[in-house]
Amino acid sequence: MKYLIKNATLVNEGEIGVYDVLIENQLISKIDRDIELDNSYTLINAEGLYLLPGAIDDQVHFREPGLTHKGEIYTEAKAAVAGGVTSYMEMPNTVPQAVTIDELEKKYTRASNCSLANYSFFMGGTNHNLEETLKVDYSKVCGLKIFMGSSTGDMLVDHQEVLEGFFSKTKGLIAVHCEFDPMVKENQKRMIEEYGEDLAPYFHPIIRNEEVCYKSSSLAVELAKKYNTRLHILHISTAKELALFSNKIPLKEKRITAEACIHHLWFSDEDYKAKGNLIKWNPSVKTAYDRDKIFEAVLNDTIDVIATDHAPHTIEEKSLPYLQAPSGGPLVQHSIIAMLDFYHNKKITLTKIVEKMSHNVADLFRIEKRGYIREGYFADLVLVNLNKPQTVTKQNILYKCGWSPFEGHTFKSSIEKTFVNGHLVYDNGKFDETKYGARLSFKH
Repeated sequence: MKYLIKNATLVNEGEIGVYDVLIENQLISKIDRDIELDNSYTLINAEGLYLLPGAIDDQVHFREPGLTHKGEIYTEAKAAVAGGVTSYMEMPNTVPQAVTIDELEKKYTRASNCSLANYSFFMGGTNHNLEETLKVDYSKVCGLKIFMGSSTGDMLVDHQEVLEGFFSKTKGLIAVHCEFDPMVKENQKRMIEEYGEDLAPYFHPIIRNEEVCYKSSSLAVELAKKYNTRLHILHISTAKELALFSNKIPLKEKRITAEACIHHLWFSDEDYKAKGNLIKWNPSVKTAYDRDKIFEAVLNDTIDVIATDHAPHTIEEKSLPYLQAPSGGPLVQHSIIAMLDFYHNKKITLTKIVEKMSHNVADLFRIEKRGYIREGYFADLVLVNLNKPQTVTKQNILYKCGWSPFEGHTFKSSIEKTFVNGHLVYDNGKFDETKYGARLSFKH
C-alpha cells in the first residue's frame, strides 16, 4: 500500500511545518510542500493534524513468556500502537528469564508472529551468566539489562566481581535498574518493627528512598567511568541522582545516559493516598520536588529519553495489601498523550517531546533508520489530534490487565493513526493486523 499524507503539520528535528509525506515500500519516499497525487496512492488528508515520528519506548515488560495472565506481547504491543508507540525494547525478567541466547531468541520468534509494533529484547545479566552474555550480537539486540537492585526472580546482580566483569567486557549498551537491595530490606524491616505489617502504600518512597537509588546508581556510574562502558540508567526517580549526568556533551558522544519515566514526571508521593498500590513502582514515586527536578532535567538535556517502564499486573494483584502487592503498572497506551497534556499546560514543547520519545532513543541506542521523519527511513509515524479530548475508561483500555492509573482522566489529545513500517496498523480505534512489526537493528 502506498500512502500520501497531505497537509500534515510535521514535528521533526526541532522544527514544525506543514508538509506532504509519501509512503512506499515500508519507507518514507518523499517529503515536500506539495506532492502530486496519483491513482496508485491512498490519500490521507491530515489538515489540522500533527505528524510525529512514532515513539520508541526503551523500557517495557510485556510479560511473555510465563506471566501472560498479566500481559502478553500481542496485547501490549497492540496497546502500544494505539498510543503511538511504534517500537519497544522489552525486559528479560520473564519466566523463564531471557538470560541465555536460546531463551532470548524465543522471544524474538514469538514477537515476529504477533507483535504489531517493532521490537527488541534485552539480554539479562545474572551473577552466573557473564560468559553467555558475551556471545550476544549487539547489532541485533538492544542491550544487556542488569538489575543492580531488587528484581523478580534471581536476577539481582550483587557480586562486585561479576559487575566488574559485565562493565569491563560487554561490547553493547548496559541498561541498569539501580536500587541498593540491602538498604531496601533494612528500611522495610525498620518500618515493620515500628508500624507493623499492615503498612500503607505511602511507605513505599520511605522504604525505597533517595539513598537507596543514589547508592546504586553512583556505583553504576563509577564502574562505567572506570571501564568506559556505554551505560544507560533507567527510570531516574530522585533529584539527587541528576548530579551523576551531564548536559554538556552531545548525546551521540555520551557514554553515560539517563531515562525518565512518565509516572515519575506525573505523580508524586501526595498521590499515594488516592491511588495506593496503583502507583507502586520500583523505583518509587517520590516527592513533588523530585518530580519537578526530573522534569527540569528532561528540559535541559541532563535526562536523555522518556519511556514508560510499562509493567502490567492484574487488578487482583494490585489490590493485595501493600507489602504483598507487586510493583509496576501499565502505561504504554497513554505515554504520548500524557506528554501532550504537559504541552497543553505549557510545560514542554512539541519538538522536545519528539526529541525525548523518538529522536534521542534512536540516537542513544543507535537504531537504524528509525526515530525521525526522513526520506529513506522506515515510515513509523503517528498522526495526532491535539484538540480531540479522550477520557480513559475501562472500555477503551487495551492492556490485558484492564486497568490504568490514568482511569477517569481526560487527556486533551488523541492518537488518530499509527503507521508501522508504512503499514496503517491503527486508524481511529480500528486495527489492521495483517502485518507485524520488525526486529530492530543497531549500528555498532
